[in-house]
Amino acid sequence: MVLNYIWIAFFLLAAVCALIQVIFYGNTTVLTDIINSTFDSSKTAFEISLGLTGVLSLWMGIMKIGEMGGVVNALARLLSPVFNKLFPDIPKGHPVFGNIFMNIAANMLGLDNAATPLGLKAMEGLQEINVKKNPQNATVASNPMIMFLVLNTSGLTIIPVSIMVYRAQLGAANPTDIFVPILIATFFSTLSGIIITSLYQKINLFQPVLLATLGGMCALVAAIIWGFSKLDKETMDTVSTLIANVILFGIIIAFIIAGMRKKVNVYESFIDGAKEGFTTAVRIIPYLVAILVAIGVFRASGGMDLLIQGINRIFELMGCSTDTTFYILAVYFGSVGIKNTRHAVQAGLLTDICGVLAAIFIAYVFFG
Repeated sequence: MVLNYIWIAFFLLAAVCALIQVIFYGNTTVLTDIINSTFDSSKTAFEISLGLTGVLSLWMGIMKIGEMGGVVNALARLLSPVFNKLFPDIPKGHPVFGNIFMNIAANMLGLDNAATPLGLKAMEGLQEINVKKNPQNATVASNPMIMFLVLNTSGLTIIPVSIMVYRAQLGAANPTDIFVPILIATFFSTLSGIIITSLYQKINLFQPVLLATLGGMCALVAAIIWGFSKLDKETMDTVSTLIANVILFGIIIAFIIAGMRKKVNVYESFIDGAKEGFTTAVRIIPYLVAILVAIGVFRASGGMDLLIQGINRIFELMGCSTDTTFYILAVYFGSVGIKNTRHAVQAGLLTDICGVLAAIFIAYVFFG
């Protein structure tokens, strides 16, 4: 329901802003800009979906091999002690735990293209559980779906490969100088997301297993920061990219070998998964159109400029960022037909606020 109100608000606020521009500023072209933005945004939504099609087909094909080869089930059993506490509504040892881990791991490595299809695969598994438990409310987001979505919007990034590559392409003097700030900021964002969502869902975070896991995460982050602080900029860039690529390609090879050991027809399994990826890419088009057109209209009316000007100083100070909550909501929930998002928007936006505040403080420390 919250997303419904936000979507309506974008259009109504755009109308008010357009009226003000026409009456007080004599800007008679604003309505033309708004209408043009609807067409441009619709085209952009389709292009995004089209761009995702190949990647979705690839990684869902790889995941299908992993499922048939037993790797996903093995990961699920390994992670059950922790994930059963964080996702108590998911049956113990369910294969979706493996999918969730693969998505989180891809996000931590900053592999955006791989993370999205893996996340959509996990969301499909969560929806299957949701349908079985609540067949009459299959369009209502479940607690595990919301927790998973918040973990995505919080964007824990250990090795920000994509961001460093973009910075290098744009001519940044030191493309890797955001490595540690991003790691710290996204860690606090993820930690706050877990706490906020747990409060909504009444999950006890003081359970020994969860405390040990969160403590281990803190230790791991500290160790990574210490280790990379010993490297010079060029070495850090090389090592980060190498680690991410080795892990990513290693996953593909490991899945194929596991499929061979199980005597699975690896090629046919890949094709079956790739077909699912193509179908998913098509299914999310309406949801992307809806959210991007609403934002486009708000931007074309001048409302977005007013909003950005009001908080421009804050964004200038930010050295890090998280995934766009509304984009994640539209893509992930849209892929499985979820209409009632419950507390997902509130939890996601509160997590974003915590991430922004952490980023501002860290930006001051490192670049102020």
